[in-house]
Amino acid sequence: MIMGGNARTALLMGVLTGLMLLVGSVAGYLLGIPITYTIGIFLVMSMLMNLAIYWYADKWVLKLYHAKIVSETEQPKLHEMVSRLASNARLPKPDVAIIPIETPNAFATGRSPSHSVVAVTQGAMNLLDDEELEGVLGHEITHVKNRDMLIGTMAAMIGAVITYVTYFSIFSGGQRDREGGGTAILAILAIILIPFCAMLVRLAISRGREYGADEGGANISHKPLGLATALRKLQSAAQNKPMRQGNPSTAHMFIVNPFAGVRLSSLFSTHPPTEERIKRLEGLAKTGGF
Repeated sequence: MIMGGNARTALLMGVLTGLMLLVGSVAGYLLGIPITYTIGIFLVMSMLMNLAIYWYADKWVLKLYHAKIVSETEQPKLHEMVSRLASNARLPKPDVAIIPIETPNAFATGRSPSHSVVAVTQGAMNLLDDEELEGVLGHEITHVKNRDMLIGTMAAMIGAVITYVTYFSIFSGGQRDREGGGTAILAILAIILIPFCAMLVRLAISRGREYGADEGGANISHKPLGLATALRKLQSAAQNKPMRQGNPSTAHMFIVNPFAGVRLSSLFSTHPPTEERIKRLEGLAKTGGF
């Protein structure tokens, strides 16, 4: 299942990159720039962007949510859980951070398993019992093991570039539209639809990897029902009191969408349906398949 998920993600990332080059080509047409130039510019942008993501994405996310790295003396129980789970997953122990937010949730970040952080909100610490918290931590450590944090951030950044270039091209390509007539109109329609397709691809990446992290979390924590109960509590909390700070573009990083106060169609959700995730975890518990 993991191999299939990785192959699927690689395919989707390829589609995203292709969409990025396509939007560059259309932008070049609208702006009157040779296509070879725009493709070259976009390739350079992609490389620079990926380097920046690799080195700085984790620091940006932690700063955005005012997460504080805590020592073993400050949070002995949390460190003990993370240490045991990382050992079960055969990973280096991640750093542990507390997010000073009452909305219960958690996420993992970092460029690699040896440079990773597992962060939980103060609300999650208050709401969840030990078994539920360990299930959540197992889910996040599985994201670390599968390098989902880097993949998700790369997808988000590529999508952001596509969106930015789309708006810039539309508002800057008016002269070409007047000169080119119907062809330019079709180009503008294409450049509007491409970001929409890119968004669907990003959401597909996020949803697919959540199922894998749930299963992996159950395997290393041996607490599928604890994780299932935690998901139910976290989803209820997000709907009743959604997060008001932070950036919705980071929603896919959390174990459940913390900005889920408004129900969206499952097509546009960053996460698979929580009830379906719970059903799968309960099935694992019944069959002992963890």
